[in-house]
Formats: sequence, structure tokens, C-alpha cells
Amino acid sequence: MFRYFIATISMLVFMCTLVFTCNTAVALTLKSKAIRDGKTINNAQVYNGFGCKGKNVSPDLEWSHAPKNTKTFAVTVYDPDAPTGAGWWHWTVFNIPAHVTHLNLGAGSGQSALPPGAIQGKTDFGMSSYGGPCPPAGNKPHRYQFRVYALKAKIPLNSSASGSMVGFYIRQLKLAEAQLQARYGR
Repeated sequence: MFRYFIATISMLVFMCTLVFTCNTAVALTLKSKAIRDGKTINNAQVYNGFGCKGKNVSPDLEWSHAPKNTKTFAVTVYDPDAPTGAGWWHWTVFNIPAHVTHLNLGAGSGQSALPPGAIQGKTDFGMSSYGGPCPPAGNKPHRYQFRVYALKAKIPLNSSASGSMVGFYIRQLKLAEAQLQARYGR
């Protein structure tokens, strides 16, 4: 009886380990050389206008561990602390092909190419390109959320799409997401 009990327990432990190992997936990850999670954003990525004197260069972004059924990616930069009542969209790029796993430094600023098929939507600055941080002077530092999303389909929009409209489709099509959050104040 004791041997049967030990054998049963051993089999259960083995099966639990097997199930746990087989069902454990690595989550989508996002990293950048220009943006450090939890740190202050460099002047190179800060907006040049509205009283800010940055270089307005979009950061490099690299992601990995997307779900197997990913069809496209989207990248957004959003400031939830902007004094607008609705935050501020600083960058949206969508319909990035599934085989692409990075955006080069300056890709959203016209200094490097976006992947073929990728579309930049309108920012709250009113342009279809990267617009860096530029919070009002005297505000506490704002949070800037750099996100990549793995999507199950293309977003049916063009470059005139607002950040809110792109965000709507992202939430409908999202398989996974990863984020870096940095801050900037002046």
C-alpha cells in the first residue's frame, strides 16, 4: 500500500511539473538603448517646439517573444499625465510586419526607415511622425509609456488616424503587450 501511495505521489508530481513546464510561455518583452525603464528621457528624444529644445529623435525599440499567431505589431508612446483630460499621443506606428522585431533609432523621425508596410498615425501634435516629450514647464515629471503590441490582424487605418482610433483597434486585436515607462519634466 505504501509503495502504491509513493508511486502515485511521484506520478502526480511528475505530471504537475510537466504541465507547468509545457504551459509556461515567455512574455513579450521590450527594450531600448535610448529609453531606460523608470529613468529620465534623454534630450535626444525630447520634442523640439512648444518651448522644448530637444532633438525629437524617436528611440530604438526591440521586442521579442511574440505569440506565434502574431500577424502585425503596433508601437505607441503615450503620456497619461498630460493636462488634457485624455492624455497625449506622442507616437503611433502600426501594421509593422510580424517578422520585424525592432525599430531603429530615428525611424519615426525620418532619420531611419520604417519597415515596409508600417504606418505612422497622427500624434496629438497633429503630425504623422514621432513627437517627443514636452510637458508644461513647472509640472512634475510626466510618465511616458513606450509600448509594443502583438496583434492578430492588421489595423484597417491610414496615416490620418488619431492615436485614440489606433488605440481602439489595438485593444480589439491585442494578443500581447510589453512596456517601458520613462519620465520627463522641465
